[in-house]
Amino acid sequence: KLCGYLQKLSGKGPLRGFRTRWFVFDPRRCYLYYFKGPQEPLPLGHIDIASASFSYHQPEAGAAAPGDEPAAFEVHGPGGAVVVLKAATRQDMTYWLQELQQKRWEYCNNLDAAKRDSRTSPTPSDFSKGLVAKDNPDLSILSQNASAERARNILAVETSPTDLVGEQAASQPAPVQASAINFSLKQWSTELKNSMSSLRKGNNENRKSVFYTTEEWELLDPTPKDLEDSMALEEKRKHLAEGSKGLTSSAFAFDFGRIPHKARRPLLKDMIGSSKNRTSSDSSPTEWCSGNGNKLVSELQLKYQSQQEELEKLKKDLLSQKELVRLLQQTVRSSQYDKYFASRLCEGVPKDKLELLHQKDDQILGLNNQLEKLNLEKDSLQQEVKNLKCKVGELNEQLGMLMETIQAKDEVIMKLSRQLSECEDSSSSPSGAVNSPTATCANKDLQELDRLKDNLQGYKTQNKFLNKEILELSALRRNAEAREREWQAKYTSLEAKLCQIESKYLILLQEMKTPVCSEEQSPAREVITQLLEDALKAETSEQPEQAFFKPHLVSEYDIYGFQTVPEDDDEEKLVAKSRALDLRSLSLSENREISAGVKWENYLASTMNREMMRSVELKNLIRSGIPHEHRSKVWKWCVNLHVKKFKDSTVPGYFQTLLQNALEKQNPASKQIELDLLRTLPNNKHYSSPTSEGIQKLRNVLLAFSWRNPDIGYCQGLNRLVAIALLYLEQEDAFWCLVTIVEVFMPRDYYTKTLLGSQVDQRVFKDLMSEKLPRLHAHFEQYKVDYTLITFNWFLVVFVDSVVSDILFKIWDSFLYEGPKVIFRFALALFKYQEEEILKLQDSMSIFKYLRYFTRNILDARKLTAIAFGDLNPFPLRQIRNRRTYHLEKVRLELTELEAIREDFLRERETCVEKRDLISDDEEDS
Repeated sequence: KLCGYLQKLSGKGPLRGFRTRWFVFDPRRCYLYYFKGPQEPLPLGHIDIASASFSYHQPEAGAAAPGDEPAAFEVHGPGGAVVVLKAATRQDMTYWLQELQQKRWEYCNNLDAAKRDSRTSPTPSDFSKGLVAKDNPDLSILSQNASAERARNILAVETSPTDLVGEQAASQPAPVQASAINFSLKQWSTELKNSMSSLRKGNNENRKSVFYTTEEWELLDPTPKDLEDSMALEEKRKHLAEGSKGLTSSAFAFDFGRIPHKARRPLLKDMIGSSKNRTSSDSSPTEWCSGNGNKLVSELQLKYQSQQEELEKLKKDLLSQKELVRLLQQTVRSSQYDKYFASRLCEGVPKDKLELLHQKDDQILGLNNQLEKLNLEKDSLQQEVKNLKCKVGELNEQLGMLMETIQAKDEVIMKLSRQLSECEDSSSSPSGAVNSPTATCANKDLQELDRLKDNLQGYKTQNKFLNKEILELSALRRNAEAREREWQAKYTSLEAKLCQIESKYLILLQEMKTPVCSEEQSPAREVITQLLEDALKAETSEQPEQAFFKPHLVSEYDIYGFQTVPEDDDEEKLVAKSRALDLRSLSLSENREISAGVKWENYLASTMNREMMRSVELKNLIRSGIPHEHRSKVWKWCVNLHVKKFKDSTVPGYFQTLLQNALEKQNPASKQIELDLLRTLPNNKHYSSPTSEGIQKLRNVLLAFSWRNPDIGYCQGLNRLVAIALLYLEQEDAFWCLVTIVEVFMPRDYYTKTLLGSQVDQRVFKDLMSEKLPRLHAHFEQYKVDYTLITFNWFLVVFVDSVVSDILFKIWDSFLYEGPKVIFRFALALFKYQEEEILKLQDSMSIFKYLRYFTRNILDARKLTAIAFGDLNPFPLRQIRNRRTYHLEKVRLELTELEAIREDFLRERETCVEKRDLISDDEEDS
């Protein structure tokens, strides 16, 4: 995945500058999205790489610091738009340019390599799962330009990215922006708020403002008075720290602000610049004292140590006095108790009670002693913690001071080393005064030569990149021109065919308008025959030069692999061809309205840095239909959403283990599975023959499920569910899709031998029909039409083979996300769609005949979806569950009665001689 940090030039006026952004390349649309950070859900914008060109400028000598301008490059988009990006290093810049060039080349070649139906994806690499992904009938591959590929490989510049490119860069902090104007007002406001909140925390001695970093601090030699003041302040600070809860750590490694210098602080660079004038070679720029100052410091340290020792002695004396007072208090209390007990004994209190009181008093004294010891231990531990915190704070300060000292020393050493090398160069020979100008000129010539070599290498790299860019743009332009010529030829061919058809139809209309008085065959019949032959003519390759732009609008198979025109009778072929043309017209009109596609692209772009989650936005998008190119990904996510609890409780390789057991051991369902494989979807090319790829996958999934769920084993209808899932999912995902439908969505006993759950749903559907479509329900009741004979199969196989393929997959989109309630919605919507047509029928035979095929004539998926999710609201799931529970008990009672009648019949048949020859349907099948 091509992603990483880049800086983008944006803003206007004085706020214009480079801002660090997180960039992610999307291969679906060849867009380079940029986000505020790796964790942001929504992109700030995108750059169209497919129609862009790239360039960068080799900087002039001394024009910019190394690593600054050389890492900037430009992306020239359509309309003259230029986007300036900057990488952290030239290595990263070269890598980004090479990868963006390669992605653009691959995307544009994918567009040029094949002619695609307008309903298919522009990038076949998007399809990673399912049978539809591996077979696209509308592709006609062109040979690639071998010379262009060879030249691209020669001109390619091999480079590897740094840590700021790739998915691992998301876990790293964003690179610091070098430009001082690289900020926005919003970011500056946020930083100011954070700074003000930090100012409110901690003691006054430990506060630091962000504006503190604008000053430049230096270690210098203070006066003796300043030293005395600083030592007094330090001692006061330590005493305050012991009484506080702990030290608040500073935001900086070393706090120079605690030493109050009265004079202006000299700059670090000024001190380093003046260090060469010091006479002592071993003098450090961080030595604070010398001479009398050292004596004063030693005296103050000794005085401070003696005071500390005296303080410790006083603390020990205080503790011993406290312990003595505590013992005296205990003695006084015990004598008071003895006196009290002696007086009570004289008054006649029983002796056993007095002994008990003595014991309790002893226990109380013991517990008090323990409590006091624990309090002492607690105080000592608290004191120890405070001391340790003080030591840690002091060590942090010392560490910061040492780091600053080392840094200053390193800079001084570097300056002295440069001065030493200059002195050695000037005095390298006895005649140094004579040869000094010559040596200086030679050094300058060598430096100039090195600089020219570096520039030459940079220009060579730039030249190779620009040559490759020119080569690629020329090849892409030629491909675009060729594609335009091919589309123009296709347009001309379609226009010529349209003119021919219009001419024939005009002749036909003229002939139909003229009255025919004789029985002779009129010319109209010949025209009609010719039109029918042209309409049903199969697509042939008689003209190979026009194979790329075939003018036929309807191919033999649709994008899902279903046969568009059957091969049976001519009348059915004509109706199917008309239906396919209507579907094609609807799809072309929908493609002109690209709002749904744009919404899907925007949503998927917002999930590039995060996983998809349930939301109202996603539900509305799925209800409008998942685009063909994204259906595999979204279906897999929906299935994993519902079976996560099942998959978490299984071991890795669970599906393969089930399949292996089903193949090796005795499986009662395997025989029926084999019989139904070729009867699953015979009109789909992926399941039309025993050697089709889909047949083997279908067998594996059904066998594995029968081994997982032996109570069901195999039921007719499961094969069609798996076959539809396999069109967009791999074997294991299709297996979990079947688990989702059978074990999560549908009630128990839905696919068992009795089909109990299916019968219950038909009764629930009847209740909903009477509530949502009362006129139509009354019409069916009037003519005694049992429409559940038609709808039973809708529920069992989720409309497979009942509606056209485009509507079928849109129903499955919502079904896999929302669950079985979608089946009730669309079943009612199908009836409401044709309600007026059904109400016109006035006899039971015509009604039932119409119900058998009317769903195949419903082509407008958008209208049907609006009815299902709009006109039928409200549609609470709780109502369906309550009615399922009610009808379940009734169906169970009816099945119990039928089983009793069957047993009575069997007993009567055994006892009656005349009925012994009667056998049931089940016995006949067995």
